[in-house]
This record gives sequence, C-alpha cells and structure tokens, in this order.
Amino acid sequence: MAELARFTLDSDESEIAEVVRIDGAAIIDDAIGTDLLERLEAELRPWIDRTPGGLDEFSGRDTTRTGALVARSPACRELVMHDKVIAMANRFLEPYTNKIQLHLTQVINIKPGQGTQPLHRDRLAWGGYVPSSIEPQFNTMWALTDFTPENGGTRIVPGSPGWDNERRAVDHEKIQAAMGAGSVLLYSGSVIHGGGENRSDADRTGINITYTLSWLRTEENQFLSCPPEVAKDLDPQLADLLGYSMGNYALGYYSDPGGMPGPVDLLTPEIALGRKPASKHSSPALATPAE
Repeated sequence: MAELARFTLDSDESEIAEVVRIDGAAIIDDAIGTDLLERLEAELRPWIDRTPGGLDEFSGRDTTRTGALVARSPACRELVMHDKVIAMANRFLEPYTNKIQLHLTQVINIKPGQGTQPLHRDRLAWGGYVPSSIEPQFNTMWALTDFTPENGGTRIVPGSPGWDNERRAVDHEKIQAAMGAGSVLLYSGSVIHGGGENRSDADRTGINITYTLSWLRTEENQFLSCPPEVAKDLDPQLADLLGYSMGNYALGYYSDPGGMPGPVDLLTPEIALGRKPASKHSSPALATPAE
C-alpha cells in the first residue's frame, strides 16, 4: 500500500507541487504552531457546536460543516493567507490561470459513529465540464485535531488524478491521511478521496480551505459569506483573494444600482470596499471614485 509523501515547511515548493500533481496529495507536518491552533479552536468551537449535521449520506449525518470562516474567525484568515500554501496554490494552478481565488472555507467535524464518505473528485463541483487537461483546484485540510485511521482521517487514492472516470479504487489502493494537529494535507481537485469512518470516541476536526482558478465560480459564495461591510476591513490581499478584485481584464466588474459614482458606469470590486483598484488585471476603462 502506497504512503503519502511528507514534507516540512522548508521543503522545495516545486517538489511538493509535482508530488501533488502526480499522486494527488501530500502532507506538510507541523505547518502551524500551538498558539495558532489554540486561537483557531477558541474562535471556531462555538460555531462548530452550533452547526447541525448533514442532510444526506454524502455530507454526513454525523458530520458538521461550518462555513464563512473568513468573516467569523481572524485566525482562519491567517490560514487562508499562509505564505507557504499561497505560494503552493499559485505554483500549482498557474498553468491554467493568471490569478487564483478562494474557493471554500469550511470546518469539517466528523463525529463518532460517522461512516465513510463516498469517494469522489472535488472538481465535479463544476459538473464535469472543466476539461480533464485543466486542474481547477488546490486544496488544503488543516488538522485541528489529530487525524488517525480510527477517527476518520481523510481517505486518499494516490495516483488517481490520471485515472479514467470509470475506474474504481479497490481497498489496497486507498490510504488514510494520518497527521498530527497543526499539519496540513494538500490535495488536488482531481484526486479521488473522501472522509473516513470515525470509530473513535472523539470528534475529528479539520479546516478545509481551497483555492481555484479566477475564472471559475466558487463553491462558497464569498460575497454572501463575507459581504462588503465585513470585507472592507480585511487586509487588501485577502479581500482580493475573496474576489473583491477583477479576475481578468473584463471579468468581475459591477455597476452601482443606486447611482453613478464615477465617470463611467463600470466599477471594479475594490470600489465596493472604498478602495482604488490595485490589481494588474483591472481594466483601464473601469471607473474609480472621484476624489
């Protein structure tokens, strides 16, 4: 049975990216420290405890999924903007886009008694219409608790990004991502994977933060999960990642439904936050507020 490759924060980014591209997943051990783990737990636990279980077998009836993490948790903003991960996401996705965006933020809390999640590819969020030659996602699962074979550590099928859609994994081709709290599982949108069965007597808690191409619709609607009145106070780079910037020259502008705040009626998303456009992808035809 294959094992997932393991790296440290000092490992070469190109090497990690190549492993994730071919195997579909890799682990960076001890990617964050105790202080950040404690802050994440303190900020997220009240939200986790209030979150109901899933409504079907795929989402998991004994699994809770808590979103809107950028708006709800300052500590999660640090995870989203983790230097190593952002660099990896850009490197991994750059053959298919000139910019990345935040795709999803979600705490996945698997409770005792939860069975295995059906194996799947995350890229099916787009209905199978993204060509197989394009990798649409770079994903992370941060371990807030230890991940073990007993408590529902994520199941991965190494090498499956290159498989035909009809091929099904047999038992010896599946492994579980065992890692300590503070470690992070990196995986692609094309790898076959799924949550594991929790046979322990404690929750298995992971923070799923994923990134995608700037020209695709995101799984989590960040404009509703983190609306302008919240996003205006965020670091500009984080707001940009949320989608409050142009995805390309003419991708993502808006018009103010209540007025004409500029010399033309096409505005860049930064303007909704009271900022000037900063992205190199902003169209020169788009207006900025008069000063």
